[in-house]
Amino acid sequence: MPTDHEFAIYVRGLRKSYGTFEAVKGIDFEVRPGEVFGLLGPNGAGKTSTVEILEGLRPRTAGDVKVLDFDPDRQKQRLKDRIGVCLQATNLPDKITVHESLQLFGAFYTRNIDGDALLKRLQLWEKKDAGYATLSGGQKQRLAIALALINDPQLLFLDEPTTGLDPQVRLEIRDLIEELKAEKRTIVMTTHYIEEAERLCDRVAIMDSGQIIASGSPRELQAKSAHQAAIEIALTQPWGGELPAWPHAIRSTLSEDGRQIKVTSEHPARTLVEMVKWVDAQKIDLDDVHLTRPTLEDVFIELTGKKLRE
Repeated sequence: MPTDHEFAIYVRGLRKSYGTFEAVKGIDFEVRPGEVFGLLGPNGAGKTSTVEILEGLRPRTAGDVKVLDFDPDRQKQRLKDRIGVCLQATNLPDKITVHESLQLFGAFYTRNIDGDALLKRLQLWEKKDAGYATLSGGQKQRLAIALALINDPQLLFLDEPTTGLDPQVRLEIRDLIEELKAEKRTIVMTTHYIEEAERLCDRVAIMDSGQIIASGSPRELQAKSAHQAAIEIALTQPWGGELPAWPHAIRSTLSEDGRQIKVTSEHPARTLVEMVKWVDAQKIDLDDVHLTRPTLEDVFIELTGKKLRE
């Protein structure tokens, strides 16, 4: 088995059954140190079972799993001392204060970082003496992240970290995750927001019906998509002739007025260069250029036949 120096997480043949229902069907993946790894999938895909097994919260049925070189089933206490977990919903007693909750969670670990500095960093210092029930949704989520960071974890699990938050708070939480990413902290996250995965994740794995059906960087998955990139150029004057066969172009169309050319391409950057050269050779000026690539949402729907929230 690999060590934690090679992979922060190493999974082979992971299975999880609940009676006769197999929620996770023999998946393989690994997460490198310092990487932000996203698990995407519709409801019931097996994401939650997988993450709970990695966190040591749920035993696996079969397979090999190493998290920071620990077996989550057999060494869960040692593992929990090294990881941070931020659940989708964190519920604390209404009257416990922000500062008290941080002290309480800090007592669970053998090492702590400066709690006051953590509250200041997460913009919770002014709320340190406020009861949990008085916090807004965004403040509760920032506190949940603070509680997950109090032991300075090597590996952070974020389960739907921005679900149910208003757009402004979602941006604040995403900015915070980007700060943690810049610190080279290893992060595993699940999310229902495709744009969140595209922005934050170095690699993603798409799960459906208990299996990983695709994995790679968002750009790699987009490049494999059957949805080809589209290039649209607008001309200042109409073109009435034939369109050339540009390199890597799959099809080219000219609008009825001769001012709009649309090309789908397997290698849009190369095709675009040749298109611009051609336009220049025709002594025609460009009015506009627009390049559209397939999104991770396109890839997800193409592979699963579902939208992410289904």
